[in-house]
Amino acid sequence: MRRFARVLVAVTSLLAAVPSAHTALAVGNNAVNDSAYVQHLVFNVPLSQFSNTARARVGLQGTAGDTWFDWSTDLCSAPLVGNTGRSFNFTEPCRRHDFAYRNTHLLERRYGGGGQFWNSTSRKRIDLQFLDDTKAHCASRFIFDRPSCYAWAYTFYGAVRLVAGP
Repeated sequence: MRRFARVLVAVTSLLAAVPSAHTALAVGNNAVNDSAYVQHLVFNVPLSQFSNTARARVGLQGTAGDTWFDWSTDLCSAPLVGNTGRSFNFTEPCRRHDFAYRNTHLLERRYGGGGQFWNSTSRKRIDLQFLDDTKAHCASRFIFDRPSCYAWAYTFYGAVRLVAGP
């Protein structure tokens, strides 16, 4: 019985010390881990899970609880139409798009990538994810609202492609 208890304690201690896959991705302080974390949240996580993660990372009154990454957002800054309308609500796709842009730029500044992180290819991939996120939202709308929603999705996508450079 004593031996079983010792083995049990050893195994549970080992399991407690080994980080989960989610925890391992959240570890920063080097270019590989930081880039993998950003890429994971932007391209591999469902939008609803990203949104929950983003809200958990932001403290009271929108201040960043996680200061290693930039969780700030202006929720698309579309001054004439905003980020919501009768047929669409792009708040969460805009939040992820802002996270992707801001943190890809941050990686470039932090690690001096010389275009390794932020370049035309990464920008296009981020923008296409934004389009996918907005279209997924549109697919969930009432069937008669979908055409208008899809039109807005492509309008927002066109705007970020036109304005955001490089």
